[in-house]
Amino acid sequence: MQSHGYAAPRANAPLAPFTFTRRDPGPTDVLIEVAYCGVCHSDLHQVRDEWGGAIFPIVPGHEVVGRVTAVGDAVTKFAVGDLAGVGCMVDSCRTCAACRDGEEQFCEGPAVFTYSSLQKDGTPTYGGYSNNIVVDEAFTLKISPKLDLAAAAPLLCAGITTYSPLRRWKVGPGQKVGVVGLGGLGHMALKFARAFGAHVVQFTTSLAKKDDALRLGAHEVVVTTDPEAIAAHAGTFDFILDTVSARHDLDLFLGLLKRGGTMTLVGVPEEPPTLAAGSLIFKRASLAGSLIGGIAETQEMLDYCAEHGITSDIEIIPMTAINDAYERMLKSDVKYRFVLDLATLPKG
Repeated sequence: MQSHGYAAPRANAPLAPFTFTRRDPGPTDVLIEVAYCGVCHSDLHQVRDEWGGAIFPIVPGHEVVGRVTAVGDAVTKFAVGDLAGVGCMVDSCRTCAACRDGEEQFCEGPAVFTYSSLQKDGTPTYGGYSNNIVVDEAFTLKISPKLDLAAAAPLLCAGITTYSPLRRWKVGPGQKVGVVGLGGLGHMALKFARAFGAHVVQFTTSLAKKDDALRLGAHEVVVTTDPEAIAAHAGTFDFILDTVSARHDLDLFLGLLKRGGTMTLVGVPEEPPTLAAGSLIFKRASLAGSLIGGIAETQEMLDYCAEHGITSDIEIIPMTAINDAYERMLKSDVKYRFVLDLATLPKG
């Protein structure tokens, strides 16, 4: 079927209207009319090929929500009219150890990502900056009508990226938890960590973000350029979630961990980080990384959000504003996630 969206024809080129072909729904496929799509910082990285390997032309978007308009004959989980979402993956090998454990994000296949990836038949995937998307029901997620649909879109990436490590390291009551960075990821981390019952401290480079951090769930706010404020928290954290994708000093935060504490990275800086091994060795501390979550955990996260009224803080923009939004995103000029309204997508 013919679809239309916005694509970058080559690295660093502006996004522009693009017409392309999607497969017709197969027996286990779900066709979704896209209503909203979140704008992730990784969209910008991919469009500019900053990580290498991007497949052009590229239609970004992996925070996709909308309504089901057709289903294959063998589909059992969805019906026409249902609200549905698509996150960072649209398929995997389904047989490797990671897939069997429900962690398709680590598929040895590898996983088939929602855009700038190759499907099993060798054709490229195109993401949610488009009017529709076709996905196997095994990789399609249920969206509760309790959630504001536009504000739910970023949960498909920013939400699960922060929910997953907080759950894996069992963040909860009685723990002191730090969040580094207050952006699309950081503001979701604050909301989840607070909801899970932890004492939450927001680290930021700007005191101007204090009021927002407190509103979003922080019990305390620490400005990282204040040595005395940092020193006051030395050796007190059970867990720190670092959401920053720019280069920064990891040792500054590793020194704040308790004996046996863990800091987990979910941001991917363009340059490799450096750190002093002593920050880890002398406290048996851990530095870890986390990607997104598997399909089952993503559904768990969405259900949790519906039950507890958690969504992303968003700014809805028309499709024609995407290039300006990328420039604003580089300046951190968004609170805290852009969401594209696909009703504004030019039809040709």
